[in-house]
Amino acid sequence: MIDPTSSTTRLGPPGAAGVPASAVVPTGRRPVAAAFRALVALAALTGIVLDAIDSDDLGRLFSYFTIQSNIAVAVTFAWAAHRAWTARPALSPRITGAALLYISITGLVFHFVLSNDSSGFSMTSERTPLESVANQLLHTVTPLAAAFDWLVLTAPGGFLLRHAWQWLAYPLLYFPFALLRGALLDPGTEGRYPYPFLDVDLHGYAGILGNAVVFGLAFYVLALALTLLDRIRPHLRSPRNRISSLGSGPLK
Repeated sequence: MIDPTSSTTRLGPPGAAGVPASAVVPTGRRPVAAAFRALVALAALTGIVLDAIDSDDLGRLFSYFTIQSNIAVAVTFAWAAHRAWTARPALSPRITGAALLYISITGLVFHFVLSNDSSGFSMTSERTPLESVANQLLHTVTPLAAAFDWLVLTAPGGFLLRHAWQWLAYPLLYFPFALLRGALLDPGTEGRYPYPFLDVDLHGYAGILGNAVVFGLAFYVLALALTLLDRIRPHLRSPRNRISSLGSGPLK
């Protein structure tokens, strides 16, 4: 979410020497970006609240990657909305890219794995009306909105190759978290393991380790794809608002 209007303007004529780095002024508020990002944060928060209202086990609810990634989206987009509204510089691409990757994982895994009966890891079940609304907000609305923000309201070129493996820290840590939580719960406890591909009772430790490797590699490929696409995608807003292309730097 590097806003193209968040760049700064040098005081003094172009190429003037001796101008201190602090002598810069913001270009102004970005109300469209601020409003959209506030709505994305609200959508994520609403989905979490609806799920919490309909849940009888908040510990289990907040163990899901879906909830945790949407919390990341709610915090990141609210923070980005505030900075856009107050004419402050945009958040670091390392932060916004991480939120984009995590919510993309949530959307893709849900639609192609958990909702797919042929995947072998489906979690289809009857849902209450509140769960259905929350489900759409958390698995469809927020991933698509985050992608729209990145593609339309964000200048390209901010993601670096090193970000791709740095972003994987959270998904990799989620794996031992899910296993440790499951080990501490009694066998047969509902939702002991948050997802079928992490269920030790079904697949054994060797099986879930294999699943983790496959999913981990897929997530890394997704992170690389986002990084590379960020370098080659067109800028959909006028370049007049920024001094130089953010995509002109090295990819490393």
